[in-house]
Amino acid sequence: MTESHPPSTSSEPGEPCGASGLSVLDPPGFPGPAAGPAVEQAAGPSGEPTGPGGGTAADEPAGPTGDRTAPASAVQDRLAGRLSDFTSLHEHTELLARARGLTATLDTVLASGTALLGARRALLVTALPGGGPSQPVGHGLDRASLGALETVPPEQSLVARLLREHDRPAQLSSRDLADDPAIGPRLRELAAHLGLGGCYGLPLATEEEGPLAAALWFYDEPAGPAERQRELARRYCEVAAPLLAKQLEAEKVRRTIEALRRGLLPDRLPQPAGLRLAARLVPAGLDHSCGSDWYDAIPLPDGTVGLTVGSVSGDGPGAGPGSAPGAAAAMGRVRAALRAYAVLEGEDPVSVLGDLELLLKTTEPTRSATAVYAWVEPEDRRITLAGAGHCPPVLVTRYGAEFIETSLSAPLGMLSCWEAPGVELTAGRGDTLLLYTEGLARRCGPTLHAGQANLRRAAADAPRDVRIDPDRLCAHLLAVCPDPDAAPATDDLMLLAARFA
Repeated sequence: MTESHPPSTSSEPGEPCGASGLSVLDPPGFPGPAAGPAVEQAAGPSGEPTGPGGGTAADEPAGPTGDRTAPASAVQDRLAGRLSDFTSLHEHTELLARARGLTATLDTVLASGTALLGARRALLVTALPGGGPSQPVGHGLDRASLGALETVPPEQSLVARLLREHDRPAQLSSRDLADDPAIGPRLRELAAHLGLGGCYGLPLATEEEGPLAAALWFYDEPAGPAERQRELARRYCEVAAPLLAKQLEAEKVRRTIEALRRGLLPDRLPQPAGLRLAARLVPAGLDHSCGSDWYDAIPLPDGTVGLTVGSVSGDGPGAGPGSAPGAAAAMGRVRAALRAYAVLEGEDPVSVLGDLELLLKTTEPTRSATAVYAWVEPEDRRITLAGAGHCPPVLVTRYGAEFIETSLSAPLGMLSCWEAPGVELTAGRGDTLLLYTEGLARRCGPTLHAGQANLRRAAADAPRDVRIDPDRLCAHLLAVCPDPDAAPATDDLMLLAARFA
């Protein structure tokens, strides 16, 4: 959205835009108490308000032709206006301080700027690490409008100008985008199509990080903000910029950790003959989570497959939120060990989990884990499995869905010696085996057992075209089971589906 012609620069820092022409404005100093919404009074050399003839108010006679109370009343009005401005600015900065997370912060900046400037719609983009804008966030703009605005070439982009590392304007303003000769043709076309009138833009930047984001506010008619509105918006963005910098840094850390966590899990699932596999993982935020879950599908040398899901938790007694990074690292080690045990003795799930329990007690003495391991022969549709303190798997058939009851057993690492018998069964053609972790079950109901029952019911009631596709079945269960009114998840949501052809 950059203009195709050089912008016109206003002669005075606070001079409003004309009927057309993009103005690049330098921010004036914060107006004093006398710069309010009331009609401005000129000042004489001594600083006193002047009368109509150019003399000071003190030179004007009292009475009907020279009311001495008029200047005092005007000053009071201006002071009241400034107080109202500061109160409004304080209220909006409080809202910003209470915003949690990057998305809430961006939404708050757009909404508060809209209120302070008297605009109707807004757009904000953050600067990507390598330069350039990110995907836009809108206020009063639907997804189609945002997508259309993304098609503005970089050389015409107002956003690109506000994100410049050098020669960045302090603010941009146009009273009529559709009829502004300094605006590029693509932006003028979109402004007319979307009904965008005037526009006012500000960068959000700090001295340390440079440009962080660019915000544009739009009016429905040809118009622009008054100088007092501009000043409030500038002051607000000065407060918002360092807070936004912290949120962007936190988001960067979150994404990095998320990538590392996902890197500890399979990047793709094998698709052996006679078996279709799909999985879903929705990790809990590290600030809420107490552990870390895994899933895996392990092709074995004899053509069989080992399927497993599990969860590692604990940093010692009383571990809670904040222990997730250590648990995620431990999960990676446990999963790698389980893969080795599966290759060595995969046909015996009890031995696999027994070896894993010994390893956990030896190398991770402060942690515990729940797990289920299933050895699957796709050709014969035979399943042998064992569980250690884990939720019972669900077998989805053409007749409904039933739990595969494993024997009651403690989690790994909790007892001096873990052991439990395995379970064997034969599935029918078209049946689907569901393995899931406790986090998903707890999000499906008020208690663990109620959540498991709701998950089984949702699988049984899924439409036929969903049940025959393991990928769609996983998506369906994640969509219908989690309670929308539940508190932030403290466990990962994990689901692995295997359908027999």
